[in-house]
Amino acid sequence: MWFSQAAGEFQRRAATLIPRHLSRSVRIPRLWIMEIRLFQSSCLHLPRTVKSRALAIPPSRPMATKKAIAQIVGRVPEVYDNAVAGGSVFYFPSTVETHAEAGTEFEIRLCPALLKKPILPTPHFESDQPPSEHRPAHKDPFAPPFDPALVVGELQNEEIEADHVFLLNKFSVVPHHFLMVTKEYESQTAPLTPGDLTHAYMTLIAARNAGKTMFAFYNCGDRSGASQPHKHLQFLPLSPEGAPIERLARTHVVEDISKPFSIQTLPYANYVLRLPPTTSSQTPGELADTLVFAYLALLDLVVSAARHQPAERQELAPGPPSYNVLLTLEHIHLIPRAQETHTLKGTGEKLSINSLGFAGMLLVKCDEEMQAVKSAGVCSILQDVGMLPVNIPSTTLNESDE
Repeated sequence: MWFSQAAGEFQRRAATLIPRHLSRSVRIPRLWIMEIRLFQSSCLHLPRTVKSRALAIPPSRPMATKKAIAQIVGRVPEVYDNAVAGGSVFYFPSTVETHAEAGTEFEIRLCPALLKKPILPTPHFESDQPPSEHRPAHKDPFAPPFDPALVVGELQNEEIEADHVFLLNKFSVVPHHFLMVTKEYESQTAPLTPGDLTHAYMTLIAARNAGKTMFAFYNCGDRSGASQPHKHLQFLPLSPEGAPIERLARTHVVEDISKPFSIQTLPYANYVLRLPPTTSSQTPGELADTLVFAYLALLDLVVSAARHQPAERQELAPGPPSYNVLLTLEHIHLIPRAQETHTLKGTGEKLSINSLGFAGMLLVKCDEEMQAVKSAGVCSILQDVGMLPVNIPSTTLNESDE
């Protein structure tokens, strides 16, 4: 089993990934260390026992980063309009219906034009290296040279070792949908790094400051609904109320903000951590610290859920866990995955589910799919592609208030 193999690999590589005294003083889920190649940089932001090792970010640097991100967010509408007019972005109009289940109003978006969308080859997730002559694949759309019409901006921050390019989503169902991709190739199976998390959260702050509401999401692994193997986070504009599942998370009474919680009305494993109210006012270094430890706490629960699934569920999900990440200004959500698609009984079609589905926002291509989703039940579909809830000790997880 991959868990025992991972544990052995951890013993071999831990010394090269994290300084020995840090690995003793900081609790990091061991099964993930071997995949977190860039988490060496997170050691620069660890609290208390290792504060003396942290890089001092000059006062001008955070302001420069914030200004650059604000400019990127501000450019999105203009770049998007020009790209649609020039044919570089394909916009597919859609309509949204609400469907009440499990105490929330799920949104099911109908987009008939997706029937004509090109079918992309299945991504290869087995390697953390880009395609080469020894492993040919379709062209990486997130590698340079970029289509200039899709580029919104670039962002580099040496202090948190982050280097990203912001691109428009070429196939747009929601206007102003854009991506943050790693400038150098990284695998979509890799955990998010401090730089990924920090730049993503700062983008959400910039959107809020511009009077916009959006959230970020990340499809990690081959069962997460990811369509490309090159690491990318996505940003989607929303109504001021936010995504349906985020609205549900806000109603949860959290006694200990340092502990994750689960939304118990949902019939699948889901783990959420409420961020401190001061998060949006932190410097990039402080923000990296807050987000990394929140993310790692949730990753630990994802691994635990995968390990404690019934045998038949584990057979659906061999290898390292796949999961979906939702990031808002208030919460981080992680949802472990058993499989990518659900077969609709009404049509026999396979419905691919990514992070948007677990945000409470499903996408269908025709009226028949719409009716099949409603008949099956959104929660039933999400339970099928997700993992079953498992018992988590109250010392780890906030107790339910429901």
